[in-house]
Amino acid sequence: MTIQENYSLKNHNTFGVDVSARYFAEVSSAEELIEVLKNLATLQLPDSPTHPLFLGGGSNILFTKDFEGLVIQLNLKGISEEVINDNEVQVTAKAGENWHEFVQYCLRKDYGGLENLSLIPGNVGTSPMQNIGAYGTEIKDCFVRCKVLNLETLKVENFDNEKCRFGYRDSIFKQEGKGKYVILEVTFKLTTKNHTIKTEYGAIKNELEKIGVMNPTIQEVSKAVISIRQSKLPDPKVIGNAGSFFKNPTISMEQFLAVQKNHPDIPHYPSGDLVKVPAGWLIEQCGWKGKQMGNVASHKLQALVIVNATGNATGKEIFDFSSLIIESVNKQFGIELEREVNVV
Repeated sequence: MTIQENYSLKNHNTFGVDVSARYFAEVSSAEELIEVLKNLATLQLPDSPTHPLFLGGGSNILFTKDFEGLVIQLNLKGISEEVINDNEVQVTAKAGENWHEFVQYCLRKDYGGLENLSLIPGNVGTSPMQNIGAYGTEIKDCFVRCKVLNLETLKVENFDNEKCRFGYRDSIFKQEGKGKYVILEVTFKLTTKNHTIKTEYGAIKNELEKIGVMNPTIQEVSKAVISIRQSKLPDPKVIGNAGSFFKNPTISMEQFLAVQKNHPDIPHYPSGDLVKVPAGWLIEQCGWKGKQMGNVASHKLQALVIVNATGNATGKEIFDFSSLIIESVNKQFGIELEREVNVV
C-alpha cells in the first residue's frame, strides 16, 4: 500500500472540482484499512489533520479547498448472498461496489426491493450514511445491518436498522457518529418471489403507462426510474454535479398553510403533523432553474441540481452559488433549505 503526495482529486469527486489531497492512499480490504490507520502515527505526515478523509464514489461531496491531510479511497469489492426462506434472501455488498451496478446485479437475480433506487450515483458504502431514497423507497426499508470499523478502537462492529437511527436523508453516521466509523459492507433483505411493486410516487406510473405496462415487474420499474432520472438529471460524467444538492424541506403544518395562502399550487406531501415540500419547486419559483453565474448553474431541467457548468468551477464558487439559492428561498417562502452534499 503506497501513500501518494499532492494527489489530484479531480477524478474522485463527481463535481469534477480540481483540488488535491496532501496525501492519498487506496485500500481494498478491511485489513489494509486497519493497517493504514494503525500506522498513521508512524507515517509522520506533517501538517496533517488528526483524522483522514474517507472517499467512496465521491458523489455526495463538495471540496471547497485542497485537503491538507490523508484521503483514503475505499475500494472494497465483493457481493455475497444468503437464502433466508423461499421468498427472502440477504445480499451483502462491500463498501466499494458501485450502487447502481449493485442494484442491477440484484435485478438480474430477480431480487426485489431496490429497484426504485436505480441510477443513484455513489457506492454501496455511503448509502446508509444519508439513508438514500427515491420514488417512495429508502435504504431503511430493506436494510438489515452494516459492518463498520470503529476508528477509535479499530474494532469491527455491526449496526442494525435501529442502531443506525435512520431519518430523512439522515443517520447516526451524519450525527453523533460522524467521523467515528467507516462502513465496510452493507446487508439488505430482498424478496425473491412476492415482490412489493411501488409505482405510486413521482412519475413512475405515467412512465410505465407510456410504454403500455400495466402490471410491471421489478425490472420494468427500474427501467422506468432510469428513464425518468436520465430525462431530468444530468450525467456526472458529462457535466459535474452531485445529484440533488438540497434536501426536500419538512415544515410544520402551520407554516405550510401560511405559505399555501400565497402559493395555492405548492406541491406537498403530508406526513403526520409535518409536510414535505419539494426543494426543486421552491428553487424554481425563485427563478433559479437554468440560471448560470460564472462557472456554476442550476440545471435547466431540474433546479434541485447544481452543476459545474463550464467544468472549471471551484468548490467555493459552487458553495457560494448554493448560499444565494438558500437566501433566495428563505426570503420568498420563509423556508430554510439544507444542503444534502457534504461540504469539505
